[in-house]
Amino acid sequence: MPVYEYECRECGPFAALRPMAEYADPQPCPDCASSAPRVMLTAPAMAGMDPARRTAFATNERSQHAPKSSKSLGHGAGCSCCSSSKPSRKTLYRPDGSKSFPNSRPWMISH
Repeated sequence: MPVYEYECRECGPFAALRPMAEYADPQPCPDCASSAPRVMLTAPAMAGMDPARRTAFATNERSQHAPKSSKSLGHGAGCSCCSSSKPSRKTLYRPDGSKSFPNSRPWMISH
């Protein structure tokens, strides 16, 4: 329940814990029991959030509704279609004429 401020004509301002449904209703003064109307003497208290945490929440919210695709990110380092380096070959030829497949799965048999 929120705390609301009231002002009694005889006793002055006081605060009371009230349900939100009764925010506009007058509150009896705790000292003299006369009806006191609700007033706003101070600004509402706003809970602040750490900027890094706010950025993380914004990033998560954005990615939930519109995730980035790999086309918008580009390809990673070493991509054969985007990088200027020579692409690696799947077959490695040794000086003795034998060949191996260093990038392939070892349990696969090639033809």
